[in-house]
Amino acid sequence: MPERGNLIVVSAPSGAGKSSLVHRVLEKMDTLRQSVSFTTRPPRASERQGVDYHFVSVEEFSARRERGEFLEWAEVHDHLYATSKSFIEAILAEGRDCILDVDVQGASRIRKRAPEAKTVFVLPPSKADLQARLIARNVNSQEDLKHRLRNADAEVRRYPEFDYVIVNDNLDRASAVLEAIITAMRHEPRHLAEKIEPILTTFGGTTGDA
Repeated sequence: MPERGNLIVVSAPSGAGKSSLVHRVLEKMDTLRQSVSFTTRPPRASERQGVDYHFVSVEEFSARRERGEFLEWAEVHDHLYATSKSFIEAILAEGRDCILDVDVQGASRIRKRAPEAKTVFVLPPSKADLQARLIARNVNSQEDLKHRLRNADAEVRRYPEFDYVIVNDNLDRASAVLEAIITAMRHEPRHLAEKIEPILTTFGGTTGDA
């Protein structure tokens, strides 16, 4: 059986660029897979069904939730979001790492239900920068924009709850940091046992002989 993969949770205030970071590292790391969340919000122009999100009705979302299919779920900006338990389990069981792109509420729930997960918080360089990114999206009403910024005021202060923090002031630099974090996790002793044991035999023993 392959060694179980790592679960990586990336979270941030809306507009901080966590999705861009996740997409960038997915392009670079062959052993990394993304869990595609379920949501009741409508897709944005560039988003694809089953790739960016599983876009479902409120009724379908509620039915899946009642069947216990979600590791976590939350209501964010008047829409429902959730993470599939079975999808994540399948990836981890294959020995691959699974990365999640979730809101701050979702990260908190995952931390309680999957304490082995490593969590990463993405900070924008400033509130003005965050506002500019949200405006550049051109997908939010003025009221929605204000709502997201109000939420961000509280969310940024929750960074101490996370294992790692990345300041996303430059996408190339920030994605390199996220890639380094994931790479470091693959060098935990449990992941290298198959390589370590043959080396130890050349020294006249194995781990159990120490």
